[in-house]
Amino acid sequence: MAKKNLVIVESATKAKTIGKYLGSDYQVKACLGHLRDLPKSTMGIDFENDFTPNYQPLKDKQDMIDELQAAADASSVVYLATDPDREGEAISWHLKILLGLDDDKAKRVTFNEISKKVVTESLKHPRAIDENLVDAQQARRILDRIVGYQLSPLLWKKIRRGLSAGRVQSVATRLVVDREEEIRAFVPEEYWTIDALFELIGKTGSYTARFHGIDKKMELKSREQVDEIINATQNGPFTIKSVKRSEKKKSPPPPFITSTLQQDASRRLNMTPRRTMTIAQQLYEGVEVETGAGPVGLITYMRTDSLRLSEEALAAAKDEIIRRYGSGFYAGEPRRFKSKNNAQDAHEAIRPTDVSLDPETIKGSLTNDQYRLYKMIWSRFMACQMAPAVYDTVTIDTQSADYLFRANHQALKFAGYTAVYEEGKDDDKTEKKQPPLPELMEGEEVKLNKYDPQQHFTQPPARYTEASLISAMEEKGFGRPSTYATTISTIIDRDYVEKKEKNLHPTKLGEVVTALMKDKFTDIVDVGFTAGMEENLDKVEEGTIGWKEVLRDFYGDFNKSLEKAEEELKDVRIKVPDEVTDEICDVCGRNMVVKNGRFGKFLACPGFPECRNTKPIVEVMPGRCPNCGSRILKRKSKKGFAYYACERFKDCGFMTWDVPTKDDCPTCGNTMFKKSGRGQRKPFCINENCANFTPEEKRGGYRKKTAETAPEETKAAGTAVTEEKTKKKRTSKKKTADE
Repeated sequence: MAKKNLVIVESATKAKTIGKYLGSDYQVKACLGHLRDLPKSTMGIDFENDFTPNYQPLKDKQDMIDELQAAADASSVVYLATDPDREGEAISWHLKILLGLDDDKAKRVTFNEISKKVVTESLKHPRAIDENLVDAQQARRILDRIVGYQLSPLLWKKIRRGLSAGRVQSVATRLVVDREEEIRAFVPEEYWTIDALFELIGKTGSYTARFHGIDKKMELKSREQVDEIINATQNGPFTIKSVKRSEKKKSPPPPFITSTLQQDASRRLNMTPRRTMTIAQQLYEGVEVETGAGPVGLITYMRTDSLRLSEEALAAAKDEIIRRYGSGFYAGEPRRFKSKNNAQDAHEAIRPTDVSLDPETIKGSLTNDQYRLYKMIWSRFMACQMAPAVYDTVTIDTQSADYLFRANHQALKFAGYTAVYEEGKDDDKTEKKQPPLPELMEGEEVKLNKYDPQQHFTQPPARYTEASLISAMEEKGFGRPSTYATTISTIIDRDYVEKKEKNLHPTKLGEVVTALMKDKFTDIVDVGFTAGMEENLDKVEEGTIGWKEVLRDFYGDFNKSLEKAEEELKDVRIKVPDEVTDEICDVCGRNMVVKNGRFGKFLACPGFPECRNTKPIVEVMPGRCPNCGSRILKRKSKKGFAYYACERFKDCGFMTWDVPTKDDCPTCGNTMFKKSGRGQRKPFCINENCANFTPEEKRGGYRKKTAETAPEETKAAGTAVTEEKTKKKRTSKKKTADE
């Protein structure tokens, strides 16, 4: 009996998809990530032997190793088909060593997309393992181990146990801390605007224009300047100096790369970077599509910084655009985008594998999050090959006493790519649309109706959002596509940064750790140094420098800084300032402070040990208790489910699983509620005596069985939690170490 060929991929989903593409001559198995790594309990690096790593098989993966070993022994060829990046190359390298495969038996293949055509074609063109890619991954892994395992203990001794430092996470934290310091140091500056309402003479119509200047743009810094302009012009006359009409073209954005995908998913879909990459991984690995296409990977590989698109993809986009929208919506020729100089260009940009599988056609085969993300990727790819949007613009300058007042208007003339896709923005505020301007001629006189001078003050720089922090990391050149999501998740999980609404705020702990790092380890938190290290890792991948050379250059200065810091901080213990709250201690009347414990944050009296009063941290929700009008607090049950209860629960008894909103019922005036969960939920009134009352069965969302309200808050929460057990459990998310 002939031996089968073994294909090893990383995930079970990918194994299932690829297994259906290949015939009975192939066996497809998943290794589920790394099977060999540096040991957790020790450094695992022999510094005296030129940074030789001590890789060990992972104990919890021994059954997997045995299974793959048996399959490899029974196979004629082993195709190592892990992900097409540094990490995937290293996993294949470790597999080859673990399974004892020689060069003739081990073949490396990569799939930029999981489709039958690409998979079968790739297997026909295997290659050897790329040692340069492996060396770049080893250098990164060892660098992160050195920083993490040698700096973190110092933080434990000098600040608090459980802290960590990282080559990329520490720099990302610094960006957030530095931005907060900019905001605190910001001094607002006064400025003014003058809007003038003009009426047409001899015909109906009016328009608003804003003061512009004399020959060029003029900034108004004081009320005195405003009064001077008003006094000089308020008696007119006002004449139309110029009317300029033109067409403005707006070109589409390029296709997604990892960073822009995470940014737009954050802005448009309110997905965290980690959630975005989890969903993208699912779309890449394969989905069972109920349209006859069977299991198919819907997008190309999602960890990339290249804007390159294949000629086949460009041709498919052209045909689909012309078929769906007409030839006028096609750009006329393939549009190609230039990647940044430091882009790896190993993979294409993120795009659908088959543009004919439009989001609406396969919506029934996808989860809601998969559909939303796939729709965004599909639309962006289609848009990048479409014609520009065209706008009619008009600018009218109105003059009096040499002062110009300018009015602008822009109207969409041809939708072009905007028929499919428009980019999201960090600023949620929508621009105020100007009404159309009347037909006016140069030299025509108009009448001033009134002035509207407004005082303004400059605003501090905006805090980072997850989207804008990823953009900054990409722009400044530290971190790589595979690390953006993990880095942001890490600094939030480590309590160095907290997310309030969409903005990232440094915690007191984050500020203290960053201050220590800036003082004692300047290079580690220096953006330029870290970006330079990324460039060196890229050079290792290119084969222009050796990976151990990078480690030697780094470790010499780092070790000196570490020894110096330990000596200078010999008898020092750094205290993290308490976060003072408005909550008053019931026992002694002091303002309570936020403390960290084994189970998270809680409120404690600063008078400890004299006063040992503590309280759980609760979030005050919008709205009022429908029973007594008191505040509604967000609480968590013992099982971790969120519920909402009156702050006077013991006396009042009100609790609910529905989320209070800031909206009041227009009929009875009581607070309205909405169902919990992702997406837009319509508020409803729960007052049974109100004409606007919405019965339980019409509120949407999950419906729980009717149960009597428990006399105590904990009992009420426990009863409802039991009912919540029928809800679908969320899958646990895999956390990666180091960066």
